[in-house]
Amino acid sequence: MAREKKAFPLRLDAELHRAIEKWAEDEFRSVNGHIEYLLREALRKAGRLPSRALPAKDEAAEDSNGEAR
Repeated sequence: MAREKKAFPLRLDAELHRAIEKWAEDEFRSVNGHIEYLLREALRKAGRLPSRALPAKDEAAEDSNGEAR
């Protein structure tokens, strides 16, 4: 069962976006998927990620568009 995704506009500094874009490319993720990954990891490390927000095993191998990596 797929989780509902909340869409919202995000403004980033162009240099920051380029750095994330390069990193996402290196990891074979979309920029959106990589931003979500980075946010999820930061929340997990800070102990602020609710357990229900952890990706399911089958979702972990998908990018933010639901496409297998």
